[in-house]
Amino acid sequence: MAHLSRVLTVILGAALGALGAWLLLRPPPTLLPDTPAVVQQMRDVARLETLDVALYKKVAFTPEPQATDVLWKDVLIWARHAIENPHGRAIVFADAHLGFDFQRFDASHLQVAGTRVYVVLPPLEVKVELRPGETEVIDSNLDSAQTAQLLEKARLAFEQEVRADSRLRKRARDSAERSLRGLLLTLGYREVLFVDTLPTATAG
Repeated sequence: MAHLSRVLTVILGAALGALGAWLLLRPPPTLLPDTPAVVQQMRDVARLETLDVALYKKVAFTPEPQATDVLWKDVLIWARHAIENPHGRAIVFADAHLGFDFQRFDASHLQVAGTRVYVVLPPLEVKVELRPGETEVIDSNLDSAQTAQLLEKARLAFEQEVRADSRLRKRARDSAERSLRGLLLTLGYREVLFVDTLPTATAG
């Protein structure tokens, strides 16, 4: 009996030692950051541009004569316009930037439920920048002011087309979601859901 008691004591001591070592060496529980901290980190890592697209297009422009409040002056302007026939054609190059402005992202765009987080992205923004140095003039007798009008017309047309392109909008959203999901997972969240509206909180 004494021998058995010693054996049991040794086994119990070894078990307690193993339990103590496990308690000391186990990783500490993950502490999730609070919502303001998450919002700030998302602002810090997210760029306005999540997708850059190179564009080019052939554009044509024929400026209309500007009317005035003096009848005879209008006649002269129209006569000169008919003689000169101002027109321009060019191949215009531009860069389009699609993304989400996270400077406007705040706690109203984020909801945390344990290790699950819901995110509402801010509205998609589109910005088009022309590359005038690469513009190829095909045919033009426009003056500098009229040429500026042609380029602005091209920029607005690019912007309108990009906004209407569902594939580009989806690519921009997918890019933003990948970046933010990676950030939130590294912060300790296990599930990241991107939604159009936050779920209604219910009392537990």
